[in-house]
Amino acid sequence: MKLQIKKEAIFIIKTLEKASFQAYLVGGAVRDLILAQQNKLDHDKTVKDYDFTTNATPEEIQKLFSESFYENEFGTVVITHEELLKQMGAKPDKNLLSKPHQTPKNKIIDLVKATKIHESLGAPKKTEEEKIKINWLPDFEITTYRSDEVYTDFRRPDPEKLTWGKTIDEDLKRRDFTINAMALKLIKKDEFKLADPFDGLSDLSQCIIKTVGDPIERFQEDALRMLRAIRFAVQLNMQISDQTFEAIINHAQLITKISWERISDEFLKILASQYPAEGINLLDESGLLQYILPEILQGKKIEQGGHHTTDVWTHSIDALKECPSSDPIVRLATLLHDVAKPQTFEIRDNKITFYNHEIVGSRMADKIAKRFKLSNAKRKHLFTLVRFHMFYYQTYHTNSAIRRFMRKVGLENVDDILDLREADRLGSGARKTSWRLEEMKARMIGQLNQPMEVTDLAINGNDLMKEFILKPGAWIGEILGKLLEKVLDEPELNQKEKLIQLSKELIKQN
Repeated sequence: MKLQIKKEAIFIIKTLEKASFQAYLVGGAVRDLILAQQNKLDHDKTVKDYDFTTNATPEEIQKLFSESFYENEFGTVVITHEELLKQMGAKPDKNLLSKPHQTPKNKIIDLVKATKIHESLGAPKKTEEEKIKINWLPDFEITTYRSDEVYTDFRRPDPEKLTWGKTIDEDLKRRDFTINAMALKLIKKDEFKLADPFDGLSDLSQCIIKTVGDPIERFQEDALRMLRAIRFAVQLNMQISDQTFEAIINHAQLITKISWERISDEFLKILASQYPAEGINLLDESGLLQYILPEILQGKKIEQGGHHTTDVWTHSIDALKECPSSDPIVRLATLLHDVAKPQTFEIRDNKITFYNHEIVGSRMADKIAKRFKLSNAKRKHLFTLVRFHMFYYQTYHTNSAIRRFMRKVGLENVDDILDLREADRLGSGARKTSWRLEEMKARMIGQLNQPMEVTDLAINGNDLMKEFILKPGAWIGEILGKLLEKVLDEPELNQKEKLIQLSKELIKQN
């Protein structure tokens, strides 16, 4: 078959073959290349991770790729994209570099294109070194054939009982699903021969996900494969075979053997897929969700009343389905925005209420983020979206109130919280937006160039120390904080002379 494969991948295969070793492109890259050839996937967007397998040992691989590194006991040698290009004597292909982030045209706060935003409110500029790190494609992994693996902890093969394989079929036999157990051997230029001992191509054509061999054995080897089956189903719009899904149901508890870092990675990929709501439903039907995110299961059969026509669980799933953002953290916030309603459920004056559910929910979301081992930045992002998703607007709100809302939520989070609001409305059966929301958006745009942080003030700590001939201390932060409060109400006060005068009055009061 003819396939379009990056020149770096061809170089790796040829380098191994010139040294008299066997070499195959293997795994997800093969699957995605075939799907791209069938126009079922966008080649440039999906085929980025290239993995290889060979009968060369790790030591032999490293002799061929001198700048590679081998840091595990499972036969995988890694070479970075940057080092591989150096070995090839090639310059980076601009087509391989990731495109800079572009805010969709329908966004309200476009930090890239907006000209009115005060420079101190924008994202910090990245150094050239940071830009290069962002732009490189993922590392290339070259793994020695493996065979007859023994798993003792439901997570990984026992390195002490690991044996190198002799053939490609032996290596493919140990893989998780048939659609991932195919390999490509280079014949000439862009022509390849497919190794497919488990009919993965047929399953790919029929859109079926099934394990290589007995699913019980595969899941007992590595329980994360159960989660991966669901991830592939929603990423590739495929069905899990009955036998495979039944094995997941019967062995769902094994997921507790897996680290939260690995679970989190797969779960966020499910949320980032084209069918996140279907992914959550599959997790629920399989029994995995009770071990991963039991908090949202409490929303089943919790009535809401008012404009809601479904229970909390159904509304959360419907909102997730409607979320316009592709960011998995925004989608997670959408899924969790009402997570505390079961705990705050009350009936007052014959009406169902959930007072302070956003406050309780944000704390629950933060605990979930910790459990999922999310970074501090993602934890804060998630907390903020859940905490302030109940924002309220009326036409009589002042510009000061608008600025305070934007400052409280964070300028970088405004678009995301608006996406959550849209998902919340659509998930409730309401229209996408309302005239009030549209008016609020327009007013926020009008405030983008107004001061919202201490750093936006026309004076700083040095100005204060020079003016009052005082030493550094907590008093500086206190004065600047009070000045900002006044400027938020009256932006016209943000002039050095006026702020100095206000500072004098504040110091006298103290």
